[in-house]
Amino acid sequence: MEFEWWLSEASAETDEVVRAYLPPEEGYQKTVLSAMNYSVKAGGKRLRPLFLREVYRLFGGTGREAEPFMAAIEMIHTFSLVHDDLPCMDNDEYRRGVYTTWKAYGYDMAVLAGDALAIYAFETAAKAFAMTDKPERVARCIGLLAQKSGIYGMIGGQTADVELTGQPLDEKQLDFIYRLKTGALLEAPMMIGAILAGADEEQVRTVERMAACVGQAFQIRDDILDLTSSREVLGKPVLSDEKNHKTTYVSLYGMEQAGKDVEKLSREAIGILETLPGSHEMLRGLILKLVTREK
Repeated sequence: MEFEWWLSEASAETDEVVRAYLPPEEGYQKTVLSAMNYSVKAGGKRLRPLFLREVYRLFGGTGREAEPFMAAIEMIHTFSLVHDDLPCMDNDEYRRGVYTTWKAYGYDMAVLAGDALAIYAFETAAKAFAMTDKPERVARCIGLLAQKSGIYGMIGGQTADVELTGQPLDEKQLDFIYRLKTGALLEAPMMIGAILAGADEEQVRTVERMAACVGQAFQIRDDILDLTSSREVLGKPVLSDEKNHKTTYVSLYGMEQAGKDVEKLSREAIGILETLPGSHEMLRGLILKLVTREK
Protein backbone atom coordinates (compact mmCIF):
# COMPACT_ATOMS: atom_id res chain seq x y z
CA MET A 1 0.00 0.00 0.00
CA GLU A 2 2.88 2.36 0.82
CA PHE A 3 4.37 1.78 -2.64
CA GLU A 4 1.03 2.42 -4.38
CA TRP A 5 0.70 5.72 -2.52
CA TRP A 6 4.27 6.66 -3.44
CA LEU A 7 3.70 5.72 -7.09
CA SER A 8 0.56 7.84 -7.28
CA GLU A 9 2.39 10.85 -5.83
CA ALA A 10 5.52 10.29 -7.91
CA SER A 11 3.55 9.89 -11.14
CA ALA A 12 1.67 13.14 -10.46
CA GLU A 13 4.94 14.98 -9.75
CA THR A 14 6.52 13.58 -12.90
CA ASP A 15 3.51 14.53 -15.00
CA GLU A 16 3.75 18.07 -13.62
CA VAL A 17 7.41 18.29 -14.68
CA VAL A 18 6.64 17.04 -18.19
CA ARG A 19 3.73 19.45 -18.67
CA ALA A 20 5.84 22.40 -17.46
CA TYR A 21 8.10 22.02 -20.51
CA LEU A 22 5.35 21.84 -23.13
CA PRO A 23 5.22 24.80 -25.54
CA PRO A 24 2.48 27.46 -25.36
CA GLU A 25 -0.15 27.10 -28.07
CA GLU A 26 0.18 30.37 -29.95
CA GLY A 27 1.30 31.87 -33.25
CA TYR A 28 0.70 30.76 -36.83
CA GLN A 29 2.00 27.29 -35.92
CA LYS A 30 -0.60 26.96 -33.14
CA THR A 31 -2.20 23.85 -34.67
CA VAL A 32 0.96 21.75 -34.52
CA LEU A 33 1.66 23.01 -31.00
CA SER A 34 -1.85 21.97 -29.99
CA ALA A 35 -1.36 18.55 -31.59
CA MET A 36 1.99 18.12 -29.78
CA ASN A 37 0.45 18.96 -26.42
CA TYR A 38 -2.62 16.83 -27.08
CA SER A 39 -0.38 13.86 -27.74
CA VAL A 40 1.69 14.28 -24.57
CA LYS A 41 -1.29 15.11 -22.36
CA ALA A 42 -3.32 12.14 -23.62
CA GLY A 43 -2.11 10.19 -20.60
CA GLY A 44 0.39 7.44 -20.03
CA LYS A 45 2.20 6.16 -17.00
CA ARG A 46 5.19 8.54 -17.30
CA LEU A 47 7.38 5.55 -16.47
CA ARG A 48 10.40 6.64 -18.48
CA PRO A 49 10.80 10.05 -16.82
CA LEU A 50 10.02 8.45 -13.47
CA PHE A 51 12.77 5.86 -13.97
CA LEU A 52 15.14 8.71 -14.91
CA ARG A 53 14.32 10.60 -11.73
CA GLU A 54 14.63 7.57 -9.47
CA VAL A 55 17.97 6.40 -10.89
CA TYR A 56 19.23 10.00 -10.61
CA ARG A 57 18.26 9.97 -6.92
CA LEU A 58 19.67 6.46 -6.44
CA PHE A 59 23.14 7.83 -7.23
CA GLY A 60 22.69 10.87 -5.01
CA GLY A 61 21.40 13.43 -7.53
CA THR A 62 19.70 16.40 -5.85
CA GLY A 63 19.55 19.18 -8.47
CA ARG A 64 17.01 20.10 -11.14
CA GLU A 65 19.07 19.27 -14.24
CA ALA A 66 17.25 15.95 -14.57
CA GLU A 67 13.92 17.69 -15.16
CA PRO A 68 14.48 18.83 -18.79
CA PHE A 69 15.57 15.29 -19.63
CA MET A 70 12.46 13.88 -17.93
CA ALA A 71 10.32 15.99 -20.25
CA ALA A 72 12.53 15.24 -23.27
CA ILE A 73 12.32 11.46 -22.92
CA GLU A 74 8.53 11.65 -22.69
CA MET A 75 8.45 13.80 -25.83
CA ILE A 76 10.58 11.25 -27.69
CA HIS A 77 8.38 8.40 -26.49
CA THR A 78 5.23 10.28 -27.48
CA PHE A 79 6.60 11.11 -30.93
CA SER A 80 7.19 7.41 -31.53
CA LEU A 81 3.60 6.60 -30.55
CA VAL A 82 2.16 9.36 -32.75
CA HIS A 83 3.97 7.92 -35.76
CA ASP A 84 3.28 4.29 -34.78
CA ASP A 85 -0.44 4.99 -34.87
CA LEU A 86 -0.42 6.45 -38.40
CA PRO A 87 -2.31 4.61 -41.18
CA CYS A 88 1.00 3.83 -42.90
CA MET A 89 2.24 2.09 -39.72
CA ASP A 90 -0.19 0.37 -37.30
CA ASN A 91 -3.29 2.31 -38.40
CA ASP A 92 -4.71 2.66 -34.87
CA GLU A 93 -7.53 5.07 -34.03
CA TYR A 94 -7.39 4.89 -30.23
CA ARG A 95 -4.63 5.15 -27.68
CA ARG A 96 -5.05 5.60 -23.92
CA GLY A 97 -8.80 5.67 -24.43
CA VAL A 98 -8.88 8.73 -26.72
CA TYR A 99 -8.44 9.35 -30.43
CA THR A 100 -4.90 9.00 -31.71
CA THR A 101 -3.30 12.21 -32.94
CA TRP A 102 -3.93 11.53 -36.62
CA LYS A 103 -7.63 10.88 -35.93
CA ALA A 104 -7.92 14.07 -33.87
CA TYR A 105 -5.81 16.40 -36.04
CA GLY A 106 -5.45 14.69 -39.41
CA TYR A 107 -2.68 12.66 -41.01
CA ASP A 108 -0.59 15.65 -42.08
CA MET A 109 -0.63 17.39 -38.70
CA ALA A 110 0.14 14.14 -36.87
CA VAL A 111 3.27 13.67 -38.97
CA LEU A 112 4.33 17.24 -38.19
CA ALA A 113 3.49 16.87 -34.49
CA GLY A 114 5.66 13.76 -34.25
CA ASP A 115 8.50 15.51 -36.07
CA ALA A 116 8.14 18.55 -33.82
CA LEU A 117 8.19 16.50 -30.61
CA ALA A 118 11.33 14.68 -31.72
CA ILE A 119 13.17 17.97 -32.33
CA TYR A 120 11.68 19.92 -29.42
CA ALA A 121 12.86 17.14 -27.09
CA PHE A 122 16.47 18.14 -27.72
CA GLU A 123 15.70 21.85 -27.40
CA THR A 124 14.17 20.96 -24.03
CA ALA A 125 17.06 18.73 -22.90
CA ALA A 126 19.54 21.53 -23.70
CA LYS A 127 17.91 23.65 -20.99
CA ALA A 128 19.74 21.46 -18.47
CA PHE A 129 23.00 23.27 -19.33
CA ALA A 130 21.82 26.29 -17.33
CA MET A 131 20.98 24.12 -14.32
CA THR A 132 24.33 22.47 -13.59
CA ASP A 133 28.02 23.12 -13.04
CA LYS A 134 28.77 19.85 -14.87
CA PRO A 135 27.92 20.73 -18.50
CA GLU A 136 29.95 17.79 -19.81
CA ARG A 137 27.41 15.43 -18.22
CA VAL A 138 24.54 17.20 -19.96
CA ALA A 139 26.36 17.05 -23.29
CA ARG A 140 26.97 13.33 -22.90
CA CYS A 141 23.33 12.72 -22.03
CA ILE A 142 22.10 14.61 -25.09
CA GLY A 143 24.31 12.41 -27.26
CA LEU A 144 23.03 9.30 -25.49
CA LEU A 145 19.42 10.38 -25.95
CA ALA A 146 20.03 10.83 -29.69
CA GLN A 147 21.74 7.45 -29.99
CA LYS A 148 19.09 5.50 -28.10
CA SER A 149 16.21 7.14 -29.98
CA GLY A 150 17.78 7.16 -33.45
CA ILE A 151 18.99 4.72 -36.10
CA TYR A 152 21.04 2.71 -33.58
CA GLY A 153 18.14 2.65 -31.12
CA MET A 154 14.37 3.02 -31.33
CA ILE A 155 14.11 4.03 -34.98
CA GLY A 156 16.48 1.23 -36.00
CA GLY A 157 14.24 -1.23 -34.19
CA GLN A 158 11.12 0.23 -35.76
CA THR A 159 12.68 -0.06 -39.21
CA ALA A 160 13.28 -3.78 -38.77
CA ASP A 161 9.79 -4.19 -37.30
CA VAL A 162 8.13 -2.50 -40.29
CA GLU A 163 10.19 -4.29 -42.94
CA LEU A 164 9.74 -7.72 -41.38
CA THR A 165 6.01 -7.42 -40.62
CA GLY A 166 4.14 -10.31 -42.19
CA GLN A 167 7.26 -12.48 -42.32
CA PRO A 168 8.24 -15.27 -39.91
CA LEU A 169 10.96 -14.03 -37.56
CA ASP A 170 13.64 -16.02 -35.79
CA GLU A 171 14.84 -15.46 -32.24
CA LYS A 172 17.73 -13.20 -33.29
CA GLN A 173 15.52 -10.88 -35.37
CA LEU A 174 12.85 -10.59 -32.69
CA ASP A 175 15.46 -9.88 -30.02
CA PHE A 176 16.96 -7.12 -32.19
CA ILE A 177 13.55 -5.47 -32.64
CA TYR A 178 12.64 -5.65 -28.95
CA ARG A 179 16.07 -4.52 -27.75
CA LEU A 180 16.06 -1.43 -29.96
CA LYS A 181 12.40 -0.52 -30.46
CA THR A 182 11.40 -0.90 -26.79
CA GLY A 183 14.54 -1.46 -24.72
CA ALA A 184 16.49 1.56 -25.96
CA LEU A 185 13.91 4.04 -24.65
CA LEU A 186 14.07 2.45 -21.21
CA GLU A 187 17.86 2.24 -21.22
CA ALA A 188 18.20 5.93 -22.14
CA PRO A 189 16.38 7.48 -19.15
CA MET A 190 17.99 5.19 -16.60
CA MET A 191 21.48 5.77 -17.98
CA ILE A 192 20.86 9.52 -18.21
CA GLY A 193 19.78 9.59 -14.57
CA ALA A 194 22.97 7.77 -13.56
CA ILE A 195 25.26 9.99 -15.66
CA LEU A 196 23.73 13.25 -14.44
CA ALA A 197 24.19 12.13 -10.84
CA GLY A 198 27.86 11.28 -11.37
CA ALA A 199 27.83 7.47 -11.58
CA ASP A 200 31.08 5.93 -12.80
CA GLU A 201 31.43 4.02 -16.09
CA GLU A 202 30.96 0.58 -14.56
CA GLN A 203 27.81 1.72 -12.78
CA VAL A 204 26.40 3.24 -15.98
CA ARG A 205 26.98 -0.05 -17.82
CA THR A 206 25.32 -1.92 -14.93
CA VAL A 207 22.29 0.38 -15.18
CA GLU A 208 22.14 -0.28 -18.92
CA ARG A 209 22.06 -4.06 -18.34
CA MET A 210 19.30 -3.66 -15.74
CA ALA A 211 17.27 -1.47 -18.09
CA ALA A 212 17.72 -3.94 -20.97
CA CYS A 213 16.14 -6.68 -18.84
CA VAL A 214 13.28 -4.37 -17.89
CA GLY A 215 12.73 -3.42 -21.54
CA GLN A 216 12.60 -7.04 -22.70
CA ALA A 217 10.20 -8.01 -19.91
CA PHE A 218 8.05 -4.95 -20.62
CA GLN A 219 7.69 -5.83 -24.32
CA ILE A 220 6.91 -9.50 -23.66
CA ARG A 221 4.24 -8.42 -21.16
CA ASP A 222 2.86 -6.09 -23.85
CA ASP A 223 2.61 -9.05 -26.23
CA ILE A 224 0.71 -11.01 -23.59
CA LEU A 225 -1.72 -8.17 -22.91
CA ASP A 226 -2.39 -7.71 -26.62
CA LEU A 227 -3.87 -11.22 -26.57
CA THR A 228 -5.47 -11.36 -23.12
CA SER A 229 -6.74 -7.86 -22.33
CA SER A 230 -9.46 -5.64 -23.83
CA ARG A 231 -9.60 -2.22 -25.45
CA GLU A 232 -11.53 -0.92 -22.42
CA VAL A 233 -8.67 -1.90 -20.09
CA LEU A 234 -5.72 -1.07 -22.34
CA GLY A 235 -7.20 2.08 -23.85
CA LYS A 236 -6.09 0.97 -27.32
CA PRO A 237 -7.04 -1.83 -29.74
CA VAL A 238 -6.10 -5.40 -28.79
CA LEU A 239 -5.08 -8.18 -31.18
CA SER A 240 -3.23 -5.51 -33.19
CA ASP A 241 -0.16 -7.75 -33.60
CA GLU A 242 -2.36 -10.48 -35.07
CA LYS A 243 -4.13 -7.95 -37.31
CA ASN A 244 -0.79 -6.70 -38.61
CA HIS A 245 0.60 -10.24 -39.02
CA LYS A 246 3.48 -9.66 -36.62
CA THR A 247 5.61 -12.33 -35.02
CA THR A 248 5.65 -11.76 -31.26
CA TYR A 249 7.31 -13.41 -28.30
CA VAL A 250 4.05 -15.24 -27.57
CA SER A 251 3.63 -16.52 -31.13
CA LEU A 252 7.27 -17.66 -31.18
CA TYR A 253 7.51 -19.29 -27.74
CA GLY A 254 3.94 -19.69 -26.48
CA MET A 255 2.01 -17.99 -23.69
CA GLU A 256 3.37 -20.16 -20.86
CA GLN A 257 7.02 -19.59 -21.77
CA ALA A 258 6.40 -15.88 -22.29
CA GLY A 259 5.02 -15.56 -18.76
CA LYS A 260 7.96 -17.45 -17.29
CA ASP A 261 10.47 -15.29 -19.16
CA VAL A 262 8.84 -12.09 -17.90
CA GLU A 263 9.36 -13.37 -14.35
CA LYS A 264 12.93 -14.45 -15.10
CA LEU A 265 13.89 -11.11 -16.66
CA SER A 266 12.30 -9.10 -13.84
CA ARG A 267 14.21 -11.16 -11.25
CA GLU A 268 17.41 -10.57 -13.19
CA ALA A 269 16.75 -6.81 -13.32
CA ILE A 270 16.13 -6.66 -9.58
CA GLY A 271 19.27 -8.73 -8.94
CA ILE A 272 21.31 -6.20 -10.90
CA LEU A 273 19.61 -3.31 -9.07
CA GLU A 274 20.66 -4.75 -5.73
CA THR A 275 24.34 -4.48 -6.70
CA LEU A 276 23.99 -0.70 -7.01
CA PRO A 277 24.32 1.81 -4.16
CA GLY A 278 21.46 3.63 -2.44
CA SER A 279 17.95 2.62 -1.45
CA HIS A 280 16.38 0.13 -3.88
CA GLU A 281 12.85 -0.13 -2.53
CA MET A 282 11.02 2.21 -4.90
CA LEU A 283 12.91 1.18 -8.03
CA ARG A 284 12.30 -2.47 -7.18
CA GLY A 285 8.59 -1.75 -6.83
CA LEU A 286 8.60 0.23 -10.07
CA ILE A 287 10.20 -2.63 -12.01
CA LEU A 288 7.71 -5.15 -10.63
CA LYS A 289 4.80 -2.82 -11.38
CA LEU A 290 5.96 -2.40 -14.94
CA VAL A 291 6.29 -6.10 -15.76
CA THR A 292 3.11 -7.25 -13.98
CA ARG A 293 0.86 -4.46 -15.24
CA GLU A 294 -2.63 -5.11 -16.60
CA LYS A 295 -2.62 -2.10 -18.96
